Amino acid sequence: MENNEGKGVNKSLLDLPETALDCILKWLSPIELCVVSMVCASLRDRCGSNHLWEKHMKFKWGSVIGEVAYKEWQCHVTKAKEGTLLGDTFTNLNGSLGSLSGTWPDLYLGSYLQDCGNLNGQFSNKFMKALYFSLETGRFWFPAQFYKGLTIYNGLFSYDSKSDIFQARQHNGGWRFLGKNIGWDMMRAPPVDTPPYALHINDCFHDLKPGDHVEIQRRGITETHYGWRYGVIGHMESCNGNENYCECQHNEELVVEFKQYPEASYMRKVILNRRKTEEQGSRATGFFGGIRKLHNHHHIHLWNNRLTAEALRMMEPRLYYAPPVEAVAQYPIHGHR
Repeated sequence: MENNEGKGVNKSLLDLPETALDCILKWLSPIELCVVSMVCASLRDRCGSNHLWEKHMKFKWGSVIGEVAYKEWQCHVTKAKEGTLLGDTFTNLNGSLGSLSGTWPDLYLGSYLQDCGNLNGQFSNKFMKALYFSLETGRFWFPAQFYKGLTIYNGLFSYDSKSDIFQARQHNGGWRFLGKNIGWDMMRAPPVDTPPYALHINDCFHDLKPGDHVEIQRRGITETHYGWRYGVIGHMESCNGNENYCECQHNEELVVEFKQYPEASYMRKVILNRRKTEEQGSRATGFFGGIRKLHNHHHIHLWNNRLTAEALRMMEPRLYYAPPVEAVAQYPIHGHR
């Protein structure tokens, strides 16, 4: 460093204490971190630190990227470093990992990474930074869930940073496009690491009681994958609903109510056997798999909002149109024919 008398000592960013430098870098945006990383080799390494990018990952992607996606990403990183080819599902001709042409459960890794070259290049050993930009550029088709009506489905999603929306593929007899206009509010990170074609292992079946909020796997036919539906545990017909005398929690049968259906609908409720660990149901009501209790009030609130919105949507075509009084007055009423 040049020391000019009377002008003080010129210092660089690297002369700051470690804690001070780290504090400054934590305040930088992703773009600013990239700019600073071009100054020198030392700052390039520091600006690529996982703890800096973990904050940006949680801030932007925390609502849609969960443990399932992180595990998939770790698999891609490992395979890219090993440089191994695993049969036809590893599409190495264009440097990608995974495939969108396979079928469950043969779809390797359950995600798809277009061009894994950066994992052994500029993003080598920068797990979080590599993940952030693979998501930002849409190269990483990551596993997540999306709301379609009042059911949640699993799919693979790719982000379009220009329009700030997602496109998705879903497995249904082959990987097919679901759409290209999926917003952030239509998605969530999978709360459980259960593939959509597998039966979720129940861990709360015997503890459920009337009033508990749940999500339950359901599919229309046994040859397809599961979706998740929202329901509320109800009372047995023999119970009057008085909590002081209610014994429903200790009954072998479990009532799950779906309040989006009318009271008289055969889809309104389903009765399951707590002792059975296999799929239950019929072609009339659908086939039900695993069940999970909702403890997060925010998730319950989101479901109730969707129930309300769906109810209003269903009412719209049935709204009665009342003609103006002037128009009615033109036609005298002669009674019913």
